[in-house]
Amino acid sequence: MEQFSGEQFLHQKDPRLHTSEPVEHEQERKSLADEETTQKPAEKIADWLKVIEKTHTGHRDDPRVLERVKDYYHKEFVIKPEEVPESYFENQKRMAREQGHGDVEIDQGVRDQNIEVIISDQKSTLDNWVDYFTSADADAYPTWAKYWAFNSMLKLSGYDKENKTFAKRDKGTVAPYPDLNREALAYVIDKIIKKVNKEAIPEQADNPEFKKLLDRANFGKLYAYAIEKITPTEENELLNTKGEWIKYPQNSDHMPLVESLQGHGTGWCTAGESTAQAQLQGGDFYVYYSYDKQGQPTIPRVAIRMQGGNIGEVRGIGPEQNLDPYIGEVVEKKMSEFPDGKAYKKKSADMKRLTEIDKKNLAGENLNADDIRFLYEIDEKIEGFGYQRDPRIEEIRGKRDTKKELSFLLKIPQDLISISKEEALKGGIEFHYGSLYLESLTSAEGLTLPKKINGSLDLGRLTSAEGLTLPKKINGSLDLESLTSAEGLTLPETINGRLYLGRLTSAEGLTLPKT
Repeated sequence: MEQFSGEQFLHQKDPRLHTSEPVEHEQERKSLADEETTQKPAEKIADWLKVIEKTHTGHRDDPRVLERVKDYYHKEFVIKPEEVPESYFENQKRMAREQGHGDVEIDQGVRDQNIEVIISDQKSTLDNWVDYFTSADADAYPTWAKYWAFNSMLKLSGYDKENKTFAKRDKGTVAPYPDLNREALAYVIDKIIKKVNKEAIPEQADNPEFKKLLDRANFGKLYAYAIEKITPTEENELLNTKGEWIKYPQNSDHMPLVESLQGHGTGWCTAGESTAQAQLQGGDFYVYYSYDKQGQPTIPRVAIRMQGGNIGEVRGIGPEQNLDPYIGEVVEKKMSEFPDGKAYKKKSADMKRLTEIDKKNLAGENLNADDIRFLYEIDEKIEGFGYQRDPRIEEIRGKRDTKKELSFLLKIPQDLISISKEEALKGGIEFHYGSLYLESLTSAEGLTLPKKINGSLDLGRLTSAEGLTLPKKINGSLDLESLTSAEGLTLPETINGRLYLGRLTSAEGLTLPKT
């Protein structure tokens, strides 16, 4: 492998990258710091990528850093309200006519709602990629490969299943960013790394189409190819949970693990050679395979990655790598074999409870008070095994009357419950469902907060506690990062998340929460 081969690949893909402002800025910084500089394109790019790596992955213990990274990408790559084209609304009118609703006028209120949905969807789908590439799970990939994949993804729009292609994104694109399929991504990055490092790629010899794609190194086309290559397990196959656990020992050959996963559509990045190799260097790896139609254990259902002697993560084949609805008992039983298995008991119990509620909901059965309390996470968060929250939570809630159920549960009138920022700040609210992000406020003047917030409260730019009355209970975190004095500050009795007071110069008069 040649030094800077990956950076040279980036230079070939974008000959202007080494003269771009951020790359040049790093050389200027090094010059001012009396550090050695370079004018070689690949080396300049390598220096800049070190900065990218540090800023994106160097502060994983502080979630606020990742939020700032996301904010940057939102400002740069998420469509602005004024950029939503008129053609989008004309298309909405056309669809309404074709569906028999006649000529529908879209007033400003409906426009604003549609724009809000467009922006929210773009943010959330972009965040999926940022979350993954900044996580430890992506550490197996070199930074140049992550940059290539991410930067290429930013140019893609929706996926056309019929033509098996991604549309190109422009300033007026309203579609969300492409779905993140970790297995397909691992396949693409693995092959590009091998190509750049001039390693043998057997598929090229047998597949001229694939060789052509790889030679051009077009991420969108390679990613589309990989998505079509993998096949998710059919729902009826998931009903059968009989199978076997297979252990892949630490430092063993990673290829048997890779070959057992590829083509099954698990979505696991472990299906990629680089990731599987790195993960087996960290510890043993267990996979539960259910039996196929021939009675062979070939269908991957659950993965347990060990980090040394402890469980590193547990992943399923459900959405966002949560467990599928049928496999919970198999996982729960396995957890008892590990020293730290008890830490995963709550996740297993939560998924079992959520599955029961989901079945009730689908059957049209009434939920009892305990079900509602669990579903709305009144006492504690629902924990799962996936990268993101189990989507069933929002799916079930979305079909229910949130205020009505919270009112019934908490014995609070509906008009004293808020579910939006606007409602929460109107005054007189007893209970706010969700988090409140008020990071733009620098003064508490005129601010009236709910008595209880069932989420986090962000007042990160507030410089003074004068006039500030905080809720009695916050079920998430409280950010008061910019406060330098505790004068006049009365904290909530209970904060169930983190408390940020990083710039406080004196603790005089400060009374911390009871819990």
